[in-house]
Amino acid sequence: MAVLVVGSVALDSVETPFGKADNALGGSGTFFAASASHLTSVQLVGVVGSDYPMDQLRALESRGVDLSGVEQVAGSSFRWAGRYPHDLNSPETLDTQLGVFASFDPKIPERFQNPEFLFLANIDPELQLNVLKQVTNRPKMIACDTMNFWISSKRDQLVELLGHVDLVTLNDGEARQLTGTNNLVTAAKTILSYGPKYVIIKKGEHGALLFSEGKVFFAPAYPLETLFDPTGAGDSFAGGFIGYLAKTGDLSEENLRRAVIYGSAMGSFAVEKFSITRLMEVDKSDIESRVAEFKKLVEFEQEVNV
Repeated sequence: MAVLVVGSVALDSVETPFGKADNALGGSGTFFAASASHLTSVQLVGVVGSDYPMDQLRALESRGVDLSGVEQVAGSSFRWAGRYPHDLNSPETLDTQLGVFASFDPKIPERFQNPEFLFLANIDPELQLNVLKQVTNRPKMIACDTMNFWISSKRDQLVELLGHVDLVTLNDGEARQLTGTNNLVTAAKTILSYGPKYVIIKKGEHGALLFSEGKVFFAPAYPLETLFDPTGAGDSFAGGFIGYLAKTGDLSEENLRRAVIYGSAMGSFAVEKFSITRLMEVDKSDIESRVAEFKKLVEFEQEVNV
């Protein structure tokens, strides 16, 4: 089943303690597509400027990503520059140039308007709501992402959006900011009350939590010796998660838990190199091997008659 993703297609310049990359492929839509394409076909909607290296982006087409929804217009592409001096969970933004992304108004191609799975990547919640109006039939799952900027500047619109989606992903800081509480269990309950059936709270190197009504599932982060570049890890997680659900077509509680593991596996690959480089290198056997390693991380036999 195809997944439709609407998000940013950008160029990133990133510096970490392990190296530096300039004008590398980035953006929420790009990372999501590179990740999800290992599991299902992907339709990407975004905008880039006339300076964007489309020849590099087209490498995704060989992986089943339909780029016909990526509009190239006159002007400069969205560029972000940042560095991770010490704490790889907290990037320092050095420069942001929105370029043509500042006037991004997603237009969903007609043949993209009936997706079975839809991911609204991190963009203005008003634009996310407009995308929903362009979808002809309700997808089996609608998921969205957000960030601290939208929580502070467009909270009402974001809460409205949450009433129309099945699942939201956000990190622990964003969950606390949105709900005004420090306890993540309480925060998740509050977010569930806004409308979604599921909430995924990402905790970076400390794993991810899946909340639904009365249920919690935790997946650890994969213990990497070298975490090279965390940019795009959350979008890669989402790509693996939604991609697996689309591949299986199964929305049971048990399968959503498996999807969290696949998302965690894809996120762990993404951070091993700059940009989408590592995501473009791995294959099915790499993914299945890492998923098996995740299983070993938490597998144990309960002792009887303690």
